[in-house]
Amino acid sequence: MATDPVFKIIPATQKYDWGKVGLSSKVAQFAAASKIPGFTLDESAPYAELWMGTHPSGPSRVLGTDEPLSKHLAANPQLMGQKVLQNFEDAKEGNIPFLFKVLAIEKALSIQTHPDKETAKVLHKEHPDIYKDANHKPEMALAITPFTAMCGFLPLPKLASYIRSVPEFAALIPTTISAAFLSLTSEDPSNPKVKTALKDMFSAVMTAEPGLFQSQLRALVERYKNGNVREEESDVKDLVLRLESQFPGDIGVFCAYMLNYVKLQPGEAIFLAAGEPHAYVSGDIMECMATSDNVIRAGLTPKLRDIPNLVSGLTYNASDPSKHYVRPAPFPRADTFGVAIDLYDPPVPEFSVLQIKVPAAGSGGAGMSSEDGVPARKERVPAIDGPSIAIVTEGGGVMEWGGKEGAQVGTGEVVFVGAGTEVTVEAQGGEGMVIYWAFVEA
Repeated sequence: MATDPVFKIIPATQKYDWGKVGLSSKVAQFAAASKIPGFTLDESAPYAELWMGTHPSGPSRVLGTDEPLSKHLAANPQLMGQKVLQNFEDAKEGNIPFLFKVLAIEKALSIQTHPDKETAKVLHKEHPDIYKDANHKPEMALAITPFTAMCGFLPLPKLASYIRSVPEFAALIPTTISAAFLSLTSEDPSNPKVKTALKDMFSAVMTAEPGLFQSQLRALVERYKNGNVREEESDVKDLVLRLESQFPGDIGVFCAYMLNYVKLQPGEAIFLAAGEPHAYVSGDIMECMATSDNVIRAGLTPKLRDIPNLVSGLTYNASDPSKHYVRPAPFPRADTFGVAIDLYDPPVPEFSVLQIKVPAAGSGGAGMSSEDGVPARKERVPAIDGPSIAIVTEGGGVMEWGGKEGAQVGTGEVVFVGAGTEVTVEAQGGEGMVIYWAFVEA
């Protein structure tokens, strides 16, 4: 008997201290609304992440049988699709090339980067207890509520302005290093000499003696709280105070003067390739990445810090934050009838994400009330040559495939869609439906 190509799966919830507490967290909201088997809401617990995929640290399971998703896919390779089986070595063992997540961030995540494939292999071999797989971890963050993050190095002139205007920051950088860096800030950022100077400057800050940086941080915070803020630093004052309140005396606070600070609205996204320093600060996001949990940390964390590997593994690309934006485009294969399907397609083969907004019957857009007697709108999501994972984040409705009677899906429910399967989605219940749909078809 052929296995069904579309079925619901049970995601894994993760509690980390940086997560939003109780039902203020989208993770908890989705888990509670979808009645995840075994989930009991603790209103005092921080719900940080919802994992959808086959990573062994938080594997999804098949609803109804509780079978690990990877085991089910290994036994039914047609659900992966021939292209994915050929192009991704682990796919034959049932491992999906991407990991899809919901993150709910109350407290800033660590200053971190992710290794490229070659570095990941070395780190995993040398420190398997810390770097638990041999894969790289490019990732995309797509805001579902207002979201803030630090990502990538600031443009050189902006970074130079902070060195000149923030004495507490400048005090962490030896004079010879800061002079060398400042002399190159009008040069092309891709110049190897510029990259070396940026690396030397960043390394000097991140390895500053605790007695030095902690005293400078105390002086900086006191100055800001007293309202003594220069115009050049006014745009980062609130971020510095927020980070220092969460991580008192932490060197990572000074990264506010070296990394771009971005503020995204729902529907906006950023992509972070290997070797790009970043830290998520606040908000709820959909996150998609290559299947890995490798993180090299250097600040804003009680966890292990690996500053040498972080410093050596960065790309030192200084640029405007727009370099990291992923701008959605209409999904070219969709038949849209008042339905918005946007494609977020970062420059990696492991994943892409669709945002699907299905309006209610008779409405002008998702989330608007229906009118009696007006048929609900349907949208065809064409067959994709690889596995997909979809989560309903607003509303509810029906998914249909293969001429079968549709399956009801509601907020927080997660669905696996096998390769080569065309699906029709329809909003019901007088409101629209929003779906985030991750897939691979390399």
